[in-house]
Amino acid sequence: MELYLDSANLGEIEEGFKLGFLDGLTTTPTFMQREGITDIDGTIVKLSKMVPVLQIEALGGSAEEVVKEAQRQLDLGLDSKRTVFKLPVSLEAVRACYLLRKKGLLVNIHLVYTLQQAYMAMHAGANYVCPLIGRLQDQGHDALALVEQCVNAVNRYHYETKVMFSSVRHNEHVRNAINLGVHTITVPLKVLKSLTDNNFTAIGTEQFLRDTRLMTVRVKDAMNRINPVVDSKTDLKHAIVKMTEYGFGAVTVVNNGSVSGVFTDGDLRRLLQKDGEHILDKKLQELSFKSPVSIDSNALLNDAAGLFKQTNVDTILVTENGKPVGMLDIQDLKSEE
Repeated sequence: MELYLDSANLGEIEEGFKLGFLDGLTTTPTFMQREGITDIDGTIVKLSKMVPVLQIEALGGSAEEVVKEAQRQLDLGLDSKRTVFKLPVSLEAVRACYLLRKKGLLVNIHLVYTLQQAYMAMHAGANYVCPLIGRLQDQGHDALALVEQCVNAVNRYHYETKVMFSSVRHNEHVRNAINLGVHTITVPLKVLKSLTDNNFTAIGTEQFLRDTRLMTVRVKDAMNRINPVVDSKTDLKHAIVKMTEYGFGAVTVVNNGSVSGVFTDGDLRRLLQKDGEHILDKKLQELSFKSPVSIDSNALLNDAAGLFKQTNVDTILVTENGKPVGMLDIQDLKSEE
């Protein structure tokens, strides 16, 4: 199934075709007017150089006028093998389609709302016939049934026409098009960008990234380089000030250069609950510390993850040659944004 972008917004078109695999672009005078475009010919020429196949409108009151307009546009420098002329379906339009096809030019009969219209386009040799699904559904019609009828007609009578699913409003329309076996679909960029989205895929991808990070990144490359250190003779108030100053929930407590322990905001909450605010005047050396949970800076995050699980702490002291160089928070194990 061919995949077209449906737009006249140059930014959207550049973004969409960076994918590299879109088959072409469909656009309309209405799209251009909405984008504030006044130089239609200049825009068409510019677009023709940006996309593999360009489908543009050729309007006229009679078949001869449509053919003349198509030729005028080709004379701007368009490649006849990469330009499809879109004609709103009518009796003159299908006659124009026949005349253009005799010249070897490519034609899309669009604004199709009935199987009879589609049949006339197919029999006139149209390369594409284009039912407008969203518009039909807005009017309460069974648009998907029409598309299925068009596909069946092409298959049953062996027309070379491709059924193009257009007026796409949402992701589900693309699924409908695939299931109905259409040959081409033209999609707005917003819908196009949503086609690979899935919450379960996102969760699985995040898990893969997180696990890969654990197995390949070393503690020194993930740890917080903030390393607030306070002497054991410091009172608790100043230790809290130190934590606040660094914006970190823990400080390393040292005594004569040796690590005595790590004091965390969790320790602070527990002390306040137990002994009240007068505890703030005590010095750190008056408190008891568990032996600090530490890890060497060259260890893998996988080792750190195991240590977090084993010790049930949120912060691990990181050391190099036995000296504190930073802290690893459990949040540091997560993949970086």
